[in-house]
Amino acid sequence: MSDEQVVVAQLEICHSRPIAPTRRVALGTRDLPVDPAPGAGGVLLAGIVAHNAPNVAPELREDLVSVMDTLAAGGRVVQPRVRHRFQVDRVGLTVSAQRLVSEGGTLAFDLEDSLARPVQLTLGAIYAAASLPAAARSTVFEALQSSLVWARPVDTTFITWLMDGAGATLDDLRSWNDPVSWALEILEIEGKVDEAPNKRLVQRRFRTLLREAHPDHGGMSEEAASRIAELTEARRILLAGV
Repeated sequence: MSDEQVVVAQLEICHSRPIAPTRRVALGTRDLPVDPAPGAGGVLLAGIVAHNAPNVAPELREDLVSVMDTLAAGGRVVQPRVRHRFQVDRVGLTVSAQRLVSEGGTLAFDLEDSLARPVQLTLGAIYAAASLPAAARSTVFEALQSSLVWARPVDTTFITWLMDGAGATLDDLRSWNDPVSWALEILEIEGKVDEAPNKRLVQRRFRTLLREAHPDHGGMSEEAASRIAELTEARRILLAGV
């Protein structure tokens, strides 16, 4: 990971070596923000599935989807499944680190896939989703189920698709995932996400910050268009329900 990278979400998937006769999967270190769901954690898990599921052997795919559907519905999966046993013990297992990072503000996946079978990494993501808080689980599994059909590189295009057409930056993720909190921060307004904002205050802050962002008033010309668009979107979000 370079000095310019910031880890936004991460997961260690522990697994037996591909040539080992006993096939096992476990979960290691997890940092999967999902509040509100699906969050950066959900984006990472969906990326792992989208990256690996197309390379799972055809004879295993039906059982893999069955495991995902069972866990998404809150059910219990009898072990082993998909020719692998999911366990808590990590002794003797290899670790493959999976990360969602921000590079210069742009989101990107950093997925270690050279040490494991695609089915092991896909299972790891699915079991990690099942370990999330109940309030987030359903939304995260929806993202995973959607990612099964991606079948293309998991780049910024995938992130944009997963985030309903939003951009693929850290700010875009925050705006898409928690739009009201993001908008309050952009307009520098103190408030609660569950309270309707004061319309006059929103308009006043918008006009003040818009004036500051304009090149004629000292704003950086190369950043002005992006800043103005950001302020306009924040105002739209906060006034949508007013």
